[in-house]
This record gives sequence, C-alpha cells and structure tokens, in this order.
Amino acid sequence: MFRKLSDELMRAALLGDKEFSDILRRIIKDNLQMDLRDFAKKAGIPGSTIYKIVSEGRAPNLRTLRAIVKCVDKIEGGARGEFIAVIAARYVLDHIDERIVDIEGKKIAVREYPAGTIEDVIVAAIRAEDEGAKAVVCAPIVSSTVERVVQVPIVTIAPKDSVLAAIRVAAKKASL
Repeated sequence: MFRKLSDELMRAALLGDKEFSDILRRIIKDNLQMDLRDFAKKAGIPGSTIYKIVSEGRAPNLRTLRAIVKCVDKIEGGARGEFIAVIAARYVLDHIDERIVDIEGKKIAVREYPAGTIEDVIVAAIRAEDEGAKAVVCAPIVSSTVERVVQVPIVTIAPKDSVLAAIRVAAKKASL
C-alpha cells in the first residue's frame, strides 16, 4: 500500500529529533528534489528554522511541524490528490526510486499500488482513481481490463530492456 511522505515524517517525529531530521532532509532533497531554502519558502517557514531542524537536529514546534507536513503533502500531491498511480508486482515497485518526477518543470507525484493477481489490479485501479489518480501505469497484460473499470488514462509499461535481459537469462538457463 502507498505510504505518503508526510506519514514517514510523522513516524520519524515520534521516534526522535535525529530521526525526524534525517527523514526530513532525505524527503526534501531526494524525494521532493528541492533545496532547503525553496522548501522553507513554500512551507512559509524561515530558512534558518528548516536549517536548524535538518542540520542541527533541533525539534520543530507544533506550528512548524504542521507547516512542514502540509507543505510535503501539497508538493507530493497528497493535498489535491494529483498523482500518477503505478500498479505492478511488488518486485517491480521496489525498483522505483523516485516518488516525485520532474516533467517539464512540473513535479508529479507517483504512488505505488502493489498487485499480485488480476483481482488485486482491479481493486488497486479503482482505489487509485478514488484517491485522485490522474492516470494509471500498469502492465500490458492487465491494461485492457483496467481501462474498463476506471475513467483515467491508462499507460502500459513497455520494459524493453528488462524483457531482453530476461530472454538472455532464459537462453543461458536453457543452454541455447
């Protein structure tokens, strides 16, 4: 199931100041792909406050924590529900490194929906649409079924490189 970045922040806040600091730094730099100054500006927090939290491990006050979580949600797309859903096997989803993708200067959130059966795919597609997905990315074998149950655009995964790598492995195993 998809876990929002703000959920990770809240869990980290409960663990301790250092954990919160480390997770916030990773989320801002890696997931949101922003620098601290830009994030602080979007969150409406002084840059020095974010710097002290991230660099010195200081605990945010409640007002600052709320502003940080709201900002992360807004940027991630959680506040408006704007995101692209990726429905695939857990193995495939584990290889997705980015939760926010920059497309022509616009940050687009990506949410993962694991599925192991066609029923899982159908449920995930309906849930993704209900949660506000603007489009769904899924495997070609299930895309025609998904198109029948949701109204958002469906895009199929075309893993040319991984298919060729699998063919090479199969050829070696078959001694061809």
